[in-house]
Amino acid sequence: VSASGRYSEAAVWCTEPSVVAVTSFLPLTLGILTLLPHSLLGKAVDEGNSRNSELLQRVKRGWVWNQFFVLEEYTGLEPLYIGKLHSDMDKGDGSIKYILTGEGAGSTFTIDDGTGDIHAIQRLDREVKSQYVLRAQARNRLTDRPLEPESEFIVKIQDINDNEPKFLDGPYQASVPEMSKIGTSVIQVTATDADDPTYGNSARVVYSILEGQPYFSVDAKTGVVRVSLADMDRETRENYTVVIQAKDMGGQLGGLAGTTTVNITLSDVNDNPPMFDQRLYQMSVPESAPVGSVVGRIWARDRDIGVNAEMKYSIIDGDGRDTFDISTDPTNLFGIITVKKPLNFESKPSYTLKVEGTNTHLDPSFRHRGNFKDVTIVHVSVEDVDEPPLFDQPAYYVELPEDAEIGTVVKMVSARDPDSANNTVRYSIERSSDPEKFFYIEITSGSLMTVRLLDREEIGWHNITVLAMEMNNPTQISSVTVAVKVLDVNDNPPSLAHYMDTYVCENAKAGQLIQTVTAVDPDDPLGGQHFYYSLAPEAANNPNFTLRDNQDNTAWILTRRGGWSQQDQTVFYLPVFVSDGEQPVQTSTSTLTVRLCSCDHEGNVMTCNAEAYSLPASLSKGALIAILACIFVLLVMILLMLSLRSHRKKPYLCDEEENVHENIVRYDDEGGGEEDTEAFDIAAMWNPREVHHPLGKVRKDMLPEIESLSRYVPQVCVVGGGGDSNVHGYVLAKLLEADMDPCAPPYDSLQTYAYEGEGSVAESLSSLQSGASNTDHEYDYLNDWGPRFKKLAEMYGVLETNSPPMW
Repeated sequence: VSASGRYSEAAVWCTEPSVVAVTSFLPLTLGILTLLPHSLLGKAVDEGNSRNSELLQRVKRGWVWNQFFVLEEYTGLEPLYIGKLHSDMDKGDGSIKYILTGEGAGSTFTIDDGTGDIHAIQRLDREVKSQYVLRAQARNRLTDRPLEPESEFIVKIQDINDNEPKFLDGPYQASVPEMSKIGTSVIQVTATDADDPTYGNSARVVYSILEGQPYFSVDAKTGVVRVSLADMDRETRENYTVVIQAKDMGGQLGGLAGTTTVNITLSDVNDNPPMFDQRLYQMSVPESAPVGSVVGRIWARDRDIGVNAEMKYSIIDGDGRDTFDISTDPTNLFGIITVKKPLNFESKPSYTLKVEGTNTHLDPSFRHRGNFKDVTIVHVSVEDVDEPPLFDQPAYYVELPEDAEIGTVVKMVSARDPDSANNTVRYSIERSSDPEKFFYIEITSGSLMTVRLLDREEIGWHNITVLAMEMNNPTQISSVTVAVKVLDVNDNPPSLAHYMDTYVCENAKAGQLIQTVTAVDPDDPLGGQHFYYSLAPEAANNPNFTLRDNQDNTAWILTRRGGWSQQDQTVFYLPVFVSDGEQPVQTSTSTLTVRLCSCDHEGNVMTCNAEAYSLPASLSKGALIAILACIFVLLVMILLMLSLRSHRKKPYLCDEEENVHENIVRYDDEGGGEEDTEAFDIAAMWNPREVHHPLGKVRKDMLPEIESLSRYVPQVCVVGGGGDSNVHGYVLAKLLEADMDPCAPPYDSLQTYAYEGEGSVAESLSSLQSGASNTDHEYDYLNDWGPRFKKLAEMYGVLETNSPPMW
């Protein structure tokens, strides 16, 4: 509509669905505009450029823009025509240029700058952008000056039903208690439609159920899912899948639809009572089972789950309700039967329990179904076990005086086999409890008696462990402690507390205290110790000292005179008589040594005569020195003699083989065997350095048939020896010489003999200094040498057969 009131093309609504509606309102609009005063419509701008300044001061529009409407999702091949802009100043000569700016100008919308036609060159989507704000202006094509002020208009995108409803939160998870009533709300589902809810029915959604009947239903408008079947049981079926559809256009034909899934779980309620699997349970337990040990478990099954299946068990009856106990395990499902009191097969071999199981969480709405509990019977058998002997007391206590005679019966212990077999029991003492063996127990009767005298002062308590063992099964052993308290008997005399050695000063006066004496007694009388002191009868009239009993277990030694002198006597011996007050009275006499010393005026000792105290009166200091000098000279002479003898014996020890720790004896001479004794006088075996040549007797030398084995020791003609001399005697003589030698070492030694016989067919029997090992020799020929070599043949034969040694 122009300022002059004429109808302008720009005022035409060019959206196709609304053409008819707009055309019907045009006559009414024109009528209203004709009736409006001319001043309200404004004046035409036709006075030229001379009045531009006045126009800038008060803007008057040359056109009025209405909203443009265009349908979304246009799919045509040509650009979509939206509308036309036209100015009253446009004479149709092409002098005016139309310019379009704002949202989407140039990219989404274009304008023909000559005609003012507006087109959409892209596909429009209301769900992306519902309207565009554009600005238009008419300019002089030659001068590019604005002919009218810039004006703003809106292009609205009109909705079409191009979006189906969507469940943005699906799929859904929901639960509802089992046994719920019809109409119980389960969950509410919501579908969202992107179309314009203010225009038509494109966004009007209706819900329906496609799957899940007859168990559940959905409200068409609100989307609330409800229970539509009564008494649904979780124990029969727990999970359900419901498919919900949302359809726009109010559910009419042609509307778009979307679906979602609702997974519904029936939650448990306590609607099932518990029930035991068995009406009678059989269990067994050994009689040795300790208190608290598990006998077995029972279970009252409940079809419910969770807290609705939790149980509480109790023993309501039976002869074992005081002997056994029952509790619930950590899962609150099983009943655990345990031992409450010690069992004894011999006294009661079986028990019966009546056990009740009850739900702990009850639902009042299901009480009409009965009591939610069940009862069963449990029979427990006690198994016999071979038990160790049982003493009649857990421990024994005995008091015994220390002067009890040997063989005194201390206590009679008694144990029996608690089993029905009642096997014989034997007794013994565990030796670690009586290491010094003061006691003995009779093996069959259990009489514990003494075998040594007891001494309370040495051992006041004896803790004896007595063992009892079954004869038929030695592994069954039990023990008991016998505590023996040794009672005190006054069997020890009192004595002075320590060795008393005191002194008296030369300047001491009569009646002066020189020592306080006390006594000790190992005995421990009930009334306490009480000692009585006096001088021994032989010293009762002692002119030098006297004793005063203080009646408090102490006594004073007092001087009886003055005028003491060391030249007269330096040491005094004072016998002190002590007795105790117990029966029988025990006494003792102790000697107190009193030395006479020189003291200063304060009573401090200065000097005492040590000679008179330590030496006899007849022995002077010079004599003592002479005696000590003689003893010293004698010791030096003895040491010198031992040293000389050690040097003389050293050749037997100081050879290269001094450290050989073997029993090796080297002979300087060796017999020639049987031929030796037959061929010449055996006296030739003696060491020529030790043989004496008696006159008138010359050796009968004979040339041996076999050459001597001694190739390194020269042979010397020797005269001497008797007819009974032989190698055995010679060896014994050498052995005796070695045994009698005081300087002989105690370790294994190597003894060398510088003489060897000749003519032995066996050659050398020694393995020392031999170039060949034992394995290089064969000793079978030893069996052919006669009885003298029988021992060697047996010894070497044993070694070859790996038999045990004979020594």
